Amino acid sequence: MSEAIFVGGGGPDHGEPQHLLLKYGNRHGLIAGATGTGKTVTLQILAEGFSDAGVPVILSDIKGDVSGMAVAGEPRGKLHAAFTERAARIGFDAFRYDAFPVIFWDLFGEQGHPVRTTVAEMGPLLLARLMALSEAQEGVLNIAFRVSDEEGLPLLDLKDLQALLTFVGQQAADLSLRYGNVTAASVGAIQRALLVLENQGGAHFFGEPALELSDLMRVTPEGRGHVNILAADRLVQSPRLYATFLLWLLSELFEGLPELGNPDKPRLVFFFDEAHLLFDDAPKALIDKVEQVARLIRSKGVGVYFITQDPDDVPEAVLGQLGNRFQHALRAFTARDQKALRRAAETYRPNPRFDTAEAIRDMGTGEAVTSLLEGKGVPGVVERTLIRPPATRLGPCDAATRRAVIAASPVAGRYEAALDRQSAHEMLAARAEAAAREAEEAEAAAQAEEAAAREFKAARRYSGGASPGRATRGRATESLGDALASAVVRELSGTTGRRLVRGILGGLFRGR
Repeated sequence: MSEAIFVGGGGPDHGEPQHLLLKYGNRHGLIAGATGTGKTVTLQILAEGFSDAGVPVILSDIKGDVSGMAVAGEPRGKLHAAFTERAARIGFDAFRYDAFPVIFWDLFGEQGHPVRTTVAEMGPLLLARLMALSEAQEGVLNIAFRVSDEEGLPLLDLKDLQALLTFVGQQAADLSLRYGNVTAASVGAIQRALLVLENQGGAHFFGEPALELSDLMRVTPEGRGHVNILAADRLVQSPRLYATFLLWLLSELFEGLPELGNPDKPRLVFFFDEAHLLFDDAPKALIDKVEQVARLIRSKGVGVYFITQDPDDVPEAVLGQLGNRFQHALRAFTARDQKALRRAAETYRPNPRFDTAEAIRDMGTGEAVTSLLEGKGVPGVVERTLIRPPATRLGPCDAATRRAVIAASPVAGRYEAALDRQSAHEMLAARAEAAAREAEEAEAAAQAEEAAAREFKAARRYSGGASPGRATRGRATESLGDALASAVVRELSGTTGRRLVRGILGGLFRGR
């Protein structure tokens, strides 16, 4: 097995062939460049290289064209001629066409196996980000999750959370004393945000069976890592849902995988396309979480590669964690573009043979300036690199091929049928039904007692008997003296009477 992935290089005005060392594949990376400059091809050849090395890959397919990795490239036409010429130019003698083991996934379950998680697994921080909640509303959401734990109310899907928030609103007075202010306005705002999320497709994402991380880390019997392709052309139309889903997936990998130290190759590689969607308007707490995950997840053998148009889309704290860099052309049409170009060039270790900023500005499609980690993890000198041609089809596969791949998938049938077991929604509905039944029974008993009392009173006008519920006296009538004596006894048996007796007796003893 090779210890590196051949990336490209060679040719006039280009440096030595560039290789991404597998032992540094978990040191993360950046693929940047303007639209149409070749970022997708770079993503594709890296995914092929990792898969060949036995490393599973996760990537999102924004435009639908990465699905061609399930099909071998075609040895004919102008594209084939261009690929063959480039392979010869950079000395890529091992160039061949080949298909790769692909598993298609789709949050909506239309172009791949469904992807689901539970509300509880998503957690309040990411949910608050997903729904763009205010600080006060996020606090109420945290209270709802605490109530879920204390009351034993599982949160699996959106209707569970909606039912729980209704319960929290009804118990607002008691909960406010324990956890802080819970207002009807905050509860209502969260419920409206949940409705918007449901309309955007969130109802498909939350539920069971939840995705098993082990199904994303499969290797074929021949030793090739599966390429997990998430259909994101529809998902990206809801940018917050797209970004939060991928961040959730990254967080799950971070929390669920054991420490691995410094492996000879990554355990898994994760490509995050349109990375700017993750950081746009993100609160500091979320950016801090991303930075923490990027810094620590590499020790668990996971490499994360962000794909975006401008390196400035990635916060500096995260950018500093990205050791392997592939910078395609940036067009400097405006003063702002020129400033971004200079900043991008400054992040590379300079090469005395050329000006990095000029190289980034003048590169053609399929060319990049690259800086890959060398011995002891030191960033390599920036080089102008011709990216090697891919082995798989450059472009989407057809619908029939996609269906065949899905049918032959190792996870076929595991996630297609949704489950709806008893959870917060059903449990709270059962409580409400039991309470309503008890109230009806109590009301019926009270009405029956009132009816019996009315009937007795109506009968008393004729019989002269006592009304029900009242104790009858020993004698039918009492004399005036007997009545006064009884009144005095009742008074003396009370608190005031006991004080009076103590006063009289005290006076008698003092007189002796």
